[in-house]
Amino acid sequence: MRLTAAQFAILLALSRGEMHGYAILQESAAHQGGLRLGPGTLYRSLKQLSDAGLIHEVGERGDLDHRRRYYRLTDDGKRAAEAEAEALKALVERAQRTGLLRPDAPSRLGFSS
Repeated sequence: MRLTAAQFAILLALSRGEMHGYAILQESAAHQGGLRLGPGTLYRSLKQLSDAGLIHEVGERGDLDHRRRYYRLTDDGKRAAEAEAEALKALVERAQRTGLLRPDAPSRLGFSS
């Protein structure tokens, strides 16, 4: 299963540990090239990832806001994220071989390798 950019960003965020939806939004914006997920995209993607068994809702954790739902990456989710990262790496390497992207070029997206 190929992941959308939003799904991959969510799995990347959850690879750091359990998070609730708003924390996933913040993590994606801060550490993943400025990708900004909207709430609709986030919660639709969370449902798709949950239905596919790639994440698991762990429920409340005693926060002040009892409405927060926390999510955790499953083993299948970790494998899917790793496979997607490998596929993206292969595309970047191909872009470098064709001259579209110089290996030493600084990122214009604000993140480094």
